[in-house]
Amino acid sequence: MIDHKQLHQDGYALLHGAIPTEWLDDLRAAFDAGVMPSDQWPVPRGADWRHSVLDLDPKVQAVCRLPALLAVVGGLIGERFFLSQVEGREPLAGGGYQNLHRDLSAQRPGDTVNAIAYFDDYGSENGATRIVPGSHRPAQGETPFDFNDESWSVQLSGSAGDILVFDADLVHAGSLNPTGARRRSILVGYFAGPLYATHLETVNLRNIRMDKVGWFDPPGLVFGE
Repeated sequence: MIDHKQLHQDGYALLHGAIPTEWLDDLRAAFDAGVMPSDQWPVPRGADWRHSVLDLDPKVQAVCRLPALLAVVGGLIGERFFLSQVEGREPLAGGGYQNLHRDLSAQRPGDTVNAIAYFDDYGSENGATRIVPGSHRPAQGETPFDFNDESWSVQLSGSAGDILVFDADLVHAGSLNPTGARRRSILVGYFAGPLYATHLETVNLRNIRMDKVGWFDPPGLVFGE
């Protein structure tokens, strides 16, 4: 049962153990098989990350459609939405650090939601995500967020199979991977229905290969593809 008030107040939810444990080996194998050097993507990716093309893998697609995940995404977006993209990301040893930032909604607050599904255990030792709870909807007249101020950030940690779901306007960042321990994950993007035309204009730049994005209503039920 989703606490919608808390979800919208925090701007995120961390779903522990959302991915079935028996899927994880196949998901890690799909990630490793799809690794592509950063300079071979249509738009080069950060060189201190390992990037994987895996959007056609059936198990990866199943993760993107997990009912618990879709229910939270629908709760945040609040209208019919679609799966826009999914790609694999992993911070390399000594890399992965990002300044706090917002990914930003496309046209209106709440029309874009991201999810990070972790295939390995994650924490400060391997570059896990930092977030600032409640930072997605600044109050009117509030001082603009200082992205150099880490005092409000929370370093996440957890186990393989967890999924972080968050409003694109939530302040967040990747962290340094000091040990080089594996931290494979997928970054999944969901958009509100009115953004579909914009999505089609940029599929090649984002190296999206899946031809059926998948449409869902807020409770997470598939409308059709």
